Amino acid sequence: MSAHDAGSIPSPVPGIAGSNAKITSPFWPEGWWRITAFRIGIIPVPIYVLLVLIIAGLVYFGEIKSDGPTMIVVLVLGGFTCAEIGKRIPVLRSIGAGAIFATFIPSALAYYHLIPAQVDKAVIDFTKSTNFLYLFIASIIVGSIFAMDRDVLIRGFLKIFVPLAVGTIVAVVVGTLVGTALGLGASHTFFYVVVPIMAGGVGEGAIPLSIGYAALSGVPQGEVFAQVLPPVMLGSLTAILLSGMLNVVGKKYPSLTGEGRLQPHTDDGTDIQAVHEEGGEEKPVGHVGASTVAAAGLTAIALYLLGVLLNHLIGLPAPVAMLFLAVLAKLTRAVSPELQQGGLVVYEFVRTSMTYPLLFAIGVALTPWDKLVAAFHPANIITIVSTVVTIMATGFVVGRLMKMYPIETAIVNACHSGQGGTGDVAILTAANRMQLMPFAQIATRIGGAVTITLVLLIMGYLK
Repeated sequence: MSAHDAGSIPSPVPGIAGSNAKITSPFWPEGWWRITAFRIGIIPVPIYVLLVLIIAGLVYFGEIKSDGPTMIVVLVLGGFTCAEIGKRIPVLRSIGAGAIFATFIPSALAYYHLIPAQVDKAVIDFTKSTNFLYLFIASIIVGSIFAMDRDVLIRGFLKIFVPLAVGTIVAVVVGTLVGTALGLGASHTFFYVVVPIMAGGVGEGAIPLSIGYAALSGVPQGEVFAQVLPPVMLGSLTAILLSGMLNVVGKKYPSLTGEGRLQPHTDDGTDIQAVHEEGGEEKPVGHVGASTVAAAGLTAIALYLLGVLLNHLIGLPAPVAMLFLAVLAKLTRAVSPELQQGGLVVYEFVRTSMTYPLLFAIGVALTPWDKLVAAFHPANIITIVSTVVTIMATGFVVGRLMKMYPIETAIVNACHSGQGGTGDVAILTAANRMQLMPFAQIATRIGGAVTITLVLLIMGYLK
């Protein structure tokens, strides 16, 4: 039913038997309520229009600041608008266009100065100063781990390293051979195309990799970084597209997917994650008090900050340390069932309301459009796509052989070729499998760190 028809629903005149007379229900308030039921993402259309006018006014008066309230409105408007465009395009909407558009449209808009300068600066300042990417990741990781069946959690963490390791080795071989055959040269293909794809993103991948390369080769670090960044960007885009396609495959062949579970759970296990959202419909998670939800959110933040402390003490990346702490809390039953339910509510809230705004912020502040475009050279494209396809296909096959859900295993492997934590969010959003975030962090953080370490050792040896 369209909004135009909402206020003119005919109804019989009461008390006149057999009468054909009709009256219309009043527009206020029922008709207005029907209009507010139409949404762009999570935003009711009247509120959407009001927010657009407010932001336009603030831009006109130069009052766009990087404070919380203003940035919430800007990111929510930008993120859900871009995602809505992607979700309206036939075919593409089925393969994760919402996540792709929410990330790369703002990147292009910022590069071509189509976003007002004050908005662009405020988004960049807010994104970098608040570090709310890690608030998102903490909420997703803790909520999804608390919601897992303990036995599945144990077996999943032990088994995921096998398809990840095998996929990495096979992808390196295939990608290097393809690039060499296309004339890129074996050494250049391996060090500057294939390895950056699996280095763990930009901040924890391309930057330390370029520093290591510069130290070993004598080439300025800036020049090296300019070479290794484009494969990171295009590799992440490829992983997003392929993960969206796997989501479509999973709907057609349900036996290949656990709809977010890495492997089958035990019959007697209590898997809170059975409330997984599917097809855009939200499913209830049961009544949980507001104080319990707040406690679960604070628990997620506390675990992340503990991870930060461990990073300073033993050098383990904070998200990985937080991941292991959450797993330990779950396995030792240190978290009550009530708090686990609260964690799931936090997970659902963050996934529903923060994903696209976060991707919009990432697009503006952390995704250089020119670097992405620079990778669009035929030989580069074929080599990068071949590498990502191989690591995902290997994960699919190995996962199936190990009695894991092959689509979920392939998607986790895809995260190893993504743009770090930001890539994990986009990949899992496109695949509609945000519950895999704990395993995605293993692929990104641990897989990336191991890749960089081994590659720098190889370069040092060859030198």
